Amino acid sequence: MRRYGWVIRLRPDHRDTYLRLHAAVWPGVEQTLREANIRNYSIFLHRDLLFGYYEYVGEDHDADQRRIAEDPQTREWWKLTDPCQESLAEPGSGHWWAPMHEVWHLTEEAS
Repeated sequence: MRRYGWVIRLRPDHRDTYLRLHAAVWPGVEQTLREANIRNYSIFLHRDLLFGYYEYVGEDHDADQRRIAEDPQTREWWKLTDPCQESLAEPGSGHWWAPMHEVWHLTEEAS
């Protein structure tokens, strides 16, 4: 399992729309994420920043990300959510959400 963290800016004028959409994420979008080996996906909000976290349990993250991007229902979902967001990713990186680097993780207690 590998952990991923991502950040993006929430446009203040779209806050209510974004929160309303995420109060009832489409089941097909959730199923696509599960089929792409995504687990424990959470999105947190702090002021105008969204922080996304998930655990990846598959073998080929890039291929699973392409699977998500090719899903028609997910693409429709993004047509609704993308206008709510302002990317913080490096231009030309190919990312919409900016990847974050893990600097610390609490592991299980040593036996």
